[in-house]
Amino acid sequence: MSAEVWKAGAGGEVRTETGTGARLLALGQAELTLLGRNKSALFMTLVMPVTMAFAMKQALSGMDLSRHGLSVAAVLLPSTLGYALLFGVYSNLTGAYVARREQLVLKRLRIGELRDLEILAGTALPSAALGLGQCALLVALGSAVLDTGLPAAPHLLIAGVLIGTVMVVAFAAVSSTLARTAEAAQLVVLPLMVLSLGGSGMVVPLDVLPDRVATVLELLPLSPVMELIRAGWSGSTAAGDSLRQLAVGLVWTGIAVFAVRRWFRWDPRR
Repeated sequence: MSAEVWKAGAGGEVRTETGTGARLLALGQAELTLLGRNKSALFMTLVMPVTMAFAMKQALSGMDLSRHGLSVAAVLLPSTLGYALLFGVYSNLTGAYVARREQLVLKRLRIGELRDLEILAGTALPSAALGLGQCALLVALGSAVLDTGLPAAPHLLIAGVLIGTVMVVAFAAVSSTLARTAEAAQLVVLPLMVLSLGGSGMVVPLDVLPDRVATVLELLPLSPVMELIRAGWSGSTAAGDSLRQLAVGLVWTGIAVFAVRRWFRWDPRR
């Protein structure tokens, strides 16, 4: 189908309306150019997840993971994908939404053909695409370097990554409403990042925690994402557990999307 639709104007003139795909691609290309110029954003996207993985390897080596049927590699590699979602997508995208809002970019875009959802999605497109690409690369290289083998249940891993990507994109839009400047965005992302790193099984696997604590932490936003990703490697999770994790992840995603529709700010904060 053509990306352009020809229509007759009120005065008989002919004008074109670009399709949704073309509009998203154009906005995504512009955002990718801006992302390439932002060295700190590129560092958070490309370097920080791997750096975190190396930093946590020593800590994991000191844990008695074998008692719980785990290994350092089996914990570290899924965690690295979680770092990619948090640092590469959530943190960067929150700053991007704030910066575009304060520069009146979002307000100007709403005057044109772009719909609200297209503006949000187009702005997120480069960060989300880089995050997904990095996850795919980490799966391929990490499996070879850490000798974990390929995922036993790739459908669960893919579901976890996709749900996690949509979730953190929505949370980035919500978090941007709390920041007045792009610099302040680095602070408003901290609560979710600290909560996810400490409580969603990225740093410390939930399996090594007391059952009551783990049961509560399983309800955190990114906990089902991490559980699905880990289940994708092991393939040992029961179908009922996987369905429950999918349900919790989708509920959190729905809550985040509702919050975006309800509270996202298009005008600069003064």
